[in-house]
Amino acid sequence: VPALATERRFAQRLRECLEEEQLLDARYQLQQVPGGRVALPVLEEKLSQLCPPPEMPCELLRIQDPVPSRAARRRTPAQKLRDELRPLLGGTWSEELERDVPHAWQRHGDLVLLSEDSFKAAPWERLGSALWETVASALGARRVARRGRVMPDGMRTPSVTLLLGQDGWVEHVDNGIRYEGAVGCGCCGEGAALTISAGSSRYTFDVTKCMFSPGNITEKLRVASLPCSGEVLVDLYAGIGYFTLPFLVHAGAAFVHACEWNSHAVEALHRTLLLNGVRDRCHIHAGDSRQLQLRDVADRVNLGLIPSSEEGWPVACHVLRKDRGGVLHIHHNVETPPAPAPRQTPALPAERGSPEAAGSGGEAQRPAGHRGKETLAARLRPEWQGWAEATATRIQGLLAELHGRPWCASILHIEAVKSYAPHVHHLVLDLECRPVLP
Repeated sequence: VPALATERRFAQRLRECLEEEQLLDARYQLQQVPGGRVALPVLEEKLSQLCPPPEMPCELLRIQDPVPSRAARRRTPAQKLRDELRPLLGGTWSEELERDVPHAWQRHGDLVLLSEDSFKAAPWERLGSALWETVASALGARRVARRGRVMPDGMRTPSVTLLLGQDGWVEHVDNGIRYEGAVGCGCCGEGAALTISAGSSRYTFDVTKCMFSPGNITEKLRVASLPCSGEVLVDLYAGIGYFTLPFLVHAGAAFVHACEWNSHAVEALHRTLLLNGVRDRCHIHAGDSRQLQLRDVADRVNLGLIPSSEEGWPVACHVLRKDRGGVLHIHHNVETPPAPAPRQTPALPAERGSPEAAGSGGEAQRPAGHRGKETLAARLRPEWQGWAEATATRIQGLLAELHGRPWCASILHIEAVKSYAPHVHHLVLDLECRPVLP
């Protein structure tokens, strides 16, 4: 690291001069050097601007083992990344390049997955492999990849470019399940990388060929808690095993028929089942689930496809046990117009000395439990209930037509998984379907 060495008595004045001219490299501490002098680190890209006052004798030298400053040790990963990149570009650093450096990324073990719009400016291209090696070093990774747009091939194949490293195979730990595979999607907060981890389950997959959706973690946890002991389940859109694994590992399903048409996801699912020791309790049906020949086997069917799993509804009805039916978990994106602002009704002032007056501002205070019920009711939007009821009616009709006798479809639960887009929510309907006894 370049530094200006001066006598101790001049060190503070020189520091003030360097700070004023924005030449001091605040990433490193001032250090003592031979001769009783003090060395002040300076920015490499601004060496040509150095012009110390003539009354302060200085020598330009290099500190071989610079010590990070206290502020540098508190840097966020995003700040550290920028600090490491600046020296690569020297005096050409600009606001445009600053905007091109990501604030967030997804971490998959030793692989960092960057967003599609990062490092697109021409100066980065000229750096070649030095850029990706610096990024990996700054973020504590060994491999670097960059996302592109998801391909419109019906399989949601990610367009991911591996920039540093030999392959894109990664492993995830999720609620006690081991997933092995290749990186596909995700996000994280400002200056921090996201590691998808919640327990000790492991998924494996290749990030350049398969998607991984961390936004579904709440639904995976919910599925893991369902009472499925002894049941046979059909997972019509298994992917790399997002829901297949929780049903097998945690919910206690006796057997799962997993359907998937993406050959790369099939390979990842096979590896993941082996990793978790449940390969013998799952049959993988490779191909289009609409052509599935299974009949009358399932106590439960998972239809985890968005924006709509409607094309799989007839298949789900066919695989349900015709003697006693079962439960369908139907995923769907439902449009929800913005809720109108609640009307403000003026509250009557409470009498002084009354219990209600103890609240803030003298307004009447409702019990906490009552407020919680109001919030819960507000979450169940009319549009969600309407979609669930329409779906139940449609499924009930399909089952009656298929079996030639009446069936009953009852709404057990509506789960809001996540906001998919503005005013669009990813929902799951738990629908209990039973034949009506004569």
